[in-house]
Amino acid sequence: MKTITAHGAAIPVLGFGTFRMQAPDVLRMVPAVLKLGFRHVDTAQIYRNEAAVGEAIAGSGVARGDIFLTTKVWIDNFAPDRFAASVDESLAKLKTDHVDLLLLHWPNGSVPLADQIGALNAVREAGRTRHIGVSNYTIALLAQARALSAAPLVTNQVEDHPYLDQGRLLAAMREAGMALTAYYAMADGKVFADPLLAEIAARHHRSIAQIVLRWLVQQEGVVALSKTVSEERARDNAAIFDFALDEAEMAAIHGLAEPNGRVLKPEGLSPVWDAA
Repeated sequence: MKTITAHGAAIPVLGFGTFRMQAPDVLRMVPAVLKLGFRHVDTAQIYRNEAAVGEAIAGSGVARGDIFLTTKVWIDNFAPDRFAASVDESLAKLKTDHVDLLLLHWPNGSVPLADQIGALNAVREAGRTRHIGVSNYTIALLAQARALSAAPLVTNQVEDHPYLDQGRLLAAMREAGMALTAYYAMADGKVFADPLLAEIAARHHRSIAQIVLRWLVQQEGVVALSKTVSEERARDNAAIFDFALDEAEMAAIHGLAEPNGRVLKPEGLSPVWDAA
């Protein structure tokens, strides 16, 4: 699996996300995708499936050291008296003594950002994670977080798909030597009815999902998370490294971006997002 290097972290460019996945599907799909060659698995405390992810990895036959494992600290655990304990709980569920990447899941002003970043660094210094980062941060918030962090932040995990222009954020992250980890790549299913994407897919004899994932990973510094409960679709998702989109196709897909293209805007969590 191709990797992106960001501040010493070698991140497989195609990951398997487990958002909204119930334990039975996690237990079935994680070993299946690892067998297909995936080596990047993403979960979070709020997904409530870390224990299933840990069990699935332990029983997969793939060595833990060969898997890039990410989890995220939920906002309720940002307080100094909860942060480290919550990470220990996550590690116990995941059946490991460390994760490869630990993220702050959403910006949250109820705990000072300096305390959040300090706790993240302390967990890293204690060996409970190899690398640290954030999720759903704007350009300004990311700059603040980087300035407060002793260790480099290696990624910002954000919504990214053809209908959302993340160009300014991606440029800022490239300048900072960070990787952008893209979630919601299929725009909650919107891509599957798009005539342009269907045309490009037909031209390459590929699925629309393959085209979108290829579009993401073909951009410098972008990691794509894929998610499915179908082993057949997972097999297709893994098969994106034996073809390429040309410049015109890449530009045409970028041209699908809309002013209000963001899908995920949870009330009480969303910051004031960057303008395109």
